[in-house]
Amino acid sequence: MDNKDKKNKPDINKLKPIIIVIVIALIFTAAVNLGLNRFSKGTQTEISYDKFITMLDKKEVEEVVLENGRYYTITPKEQNNPLSKTTYRVVQVTSDYELVKRLTESGTKFRATTDSASDMIISVLLTWILPFVLIYGFFFLMMRNVGGKGGGIMGVGKSNAKLYVEKSTGVTFADVAGQEESKESLMEMVDFLNNPERYVEIGARLPKGALMVGPPGTGKTLMAKALAGEAGVPFFFLSGSDFVEMFVGVGASRVRDLFKQAQDMAPCIIFIDEIDAIGKSRDNRLGGGNDEREQTLNALLAEMDGFDSSKGIIILAATNRPEVLDKALLRPGRFDRRVVVERPDLKGRIEILKVHSKEVHIDETVDLKEIALATSGAVGADLANMVNEAALLAVKEGRKAVSQKDLFEAVEVVIAGKEKKDRIMNNDEKRIVAYHEVGHALVMALQKNSEPVQKITIVPRTMGALGYTMQTPEEEKYLKTKDEMLADLVSFYGGRAAEQIKFNSVTTGASNDIERATAIARAMVTQYGMSDTFGVVGLERIAGQYLDGRRVLECSEVTEAEIDKEVMSIVNNAYNQAVTLIMQNIDILDRVAEFLLEKETITGKEFMKIVKEVEADRVLTAQAEAAGADAPGAEAEVVASEEVVASEEVVAEAEDGEDVIVVPDDEITIDGVEFEE
Repeated sequence: MDNKDKKNKPDINKLKPIIIVIVIALIFTAAVNLGLNRFSKGTQTEISYDKFITMLDKKEVEEVVLENGRYYTITPKEQNNPLSKTTYRVVQVTSDYELVKRLTESGTKFRATTDSASDMIISVLLTWILPFVLIYGFFFLMMRNVGGKGGGIMGVGKSNAKLYVEKSTGVTFADVAGQEESKESLMEMVDFLNNPERYVEIGARLPKGALMVGPPGTGKTLMAKALAGEAGVPFFFLSGSDFVEMFVGVGASRVRDLFKQAQDMAPCIIFIDEIDAIGKSRDNRLGGGNDEREQTLNALLAEMDGFDSSKGIIILAATNRPEVLDKALLRPGRFDRRVVVERPDLKGRIEILKVHSKEVHIDETVDLKEIALATSGAVGADLANMVNEAALLAVKEGRKAVSQKDLFEAVEVVIAGKEKKDRIMNNDEKRIVAYHEVGHALVMALQKNSEPVQKITIVPRTMGALGYTMQTPEEEKYLKTKDEMLADLVSFYGGRAAEQIKFNSVTTGASNDIERATAIARAMVTQYGMSDTFGVVGLERIAGQYLDGRRVLECSEVTEAEIDKEVMSIVNNAYNQAVTLIMQNIDILDRVAEFLLEKETITGKEFMKIVKEVEADRVLTAQAEAAGADAPGAEAEVVASEEVVASEEVVAEAEDGEDVIVVPDDEITIDGVEFEE
């Protein structure tokens, strides 16, 4: 049989659903007809003809009706309620010529009925056509909806891709900020689609695919939609999960259908979001081993090899987990280019804030650079949320424009949650929290490698914080030195040290500080080679670079135990330094804590003003004591700490005055633990 005969031959498999629907419809129609007939008869009972004659002779019949010349319907007497009457049915006997005479003698009413043409049409419509239409409509809707977007049972293998043409997405590259390198890589593809002759002339070929990777919220999907607005060619948009549904083999069928549509509409762009849903490695160790997903992946690999890139088909994909993708999917010739969409830097955050604040009314106090500095590590989605929260706060307070205060409050809302006004702490708890937060701020201020304090508050937040200390970096940094990381560790333990020194006890409030400090210390040992014990050996790797950052140790159990000892040594040294700094500056701690208890929230400028005032008082006291020591018979001795921290102005004043004699303490003891100076 040739191919032409095969094409003309009907596909039995495709006809099976139709045949099943027809059979079910006929059975349903017959059942409806039977029910209608019984309903129309009511409680009608068939009796024999001789009993009918006996009833006539006894004058027990009220009425006799000849129905369509085929049978008699008999209504006995004493049936006053027409809704509950009982009738009898007798098949007509054509040879009884005395029937009319008997009916007349018994005084029975008799008549004959015939169906009109309209009655017959209505009967046919109600008993045959209407049930069939209803059952057909029911199965039609069921088949269309069972398969979801793919067209139901008959179209389950069809592609679910959303098709955009030109600027129908409403987004262009002007709406994407902070990712200039990524936009440049994608714009090359757009230019190739619009001006292919420039590249063909020099012998360049269009990359088949580009994989966009990066943390969530950095704008991968937004960039794909912007690409659709810039390209001016058909743009297929779908998610990796759209390929796989309840039917086995659907994914591979949809992949083939997608590429068939793309070839018919070339040049065009295909974008697959969250491609890791179908592109996971086929290695069982990495979560593979699913036959349906592997079948879909195999179909995708085959189709990417099969199409001609010179026709202008580009495949884009996005994922947060490039480490789990199959190696065959990442090789050149499939996804030739990797576009990294990273967290934006300072300049990028400023540009993103400008984009999202373009439609928001802001006043002259707003400085987007300060907000960008305070949001280091934030992605585009976070910044958009912050601008929106600031606008909501401004409306809530009855203002027509967003201020700098609104934006900083929005940053806190996104980071720590809203103020929890219904949580009222008792005086003891409030005092502990105040000293804890001032302890953090004081240690930060006393270290030269720490970032400046922006705000201190003891107002509880909805995300669980009873208070917090906010820092704002003076500039964007891409690297951290060992000294800076050690300074961060000491800052984390400033709150716990203040609790220990002031109240001779500790609380659960430092749990998050301890967790973060331990993570930094472990990273210093296992990843950054900042340990004298292990040197520059890598002992740990990151498993989820763009998601949870989960760490996986790659060492023996013996080495792991040594790592724990080294981490404990680092964090204990940091805690000892924090205790020393707090002990040396207990007067500053008390003064700031009392001020914070009164105000509940203070700015970094207010905090530093108090610090400088206390330092100035120290210098004046030292000068007075030194002057007294110069008097006859007086001892030239002033007890002070070795590490007196003062502003530049105060130090200069001290140097112009009398000599200050510093006698350092040899050691400090807290609860039996000695901390050397």
